[in-house]
Amino acid sequence: MIEIPLDRLSPEILKAVIEEFVLREGTDYGVSETSMDSKIIQVRRQLDRGDVLITFDPGTENCTLLTRHQFTRYVLEHESASAGENSYEDYSQLANQDNQSND
Repeated sequence: MIEIPLDRLSPEILKAVIEEFVLREGTDYGVSETSMDSKIIQVRRQLDRGDVLITFDPGTENCTLLTRHQFTRYVLEHESASAGENSYEDYSQLANQDNQSND
């Protein structure tokens, strides 16, 4: 998953991404109903502050918004999983070398 900087999107595309997110989320804004425009403004402010990021997952080809905390956690978990895979691969290569030297 990669972060898409706001300045890389045209204003029209940015608005469409925000609108799609707001419509998809169906977030409860409390007792009173909040207008679509108000929700878009709230999300835009969070994006401008850097509290929320636009992300793209090349594997699923999906664009979504994540909080900075969610994105950081995803990156750390992914790096940890990748490190675990690499150490397994390294171990299996060493095991193969040991087997060849014992033959």
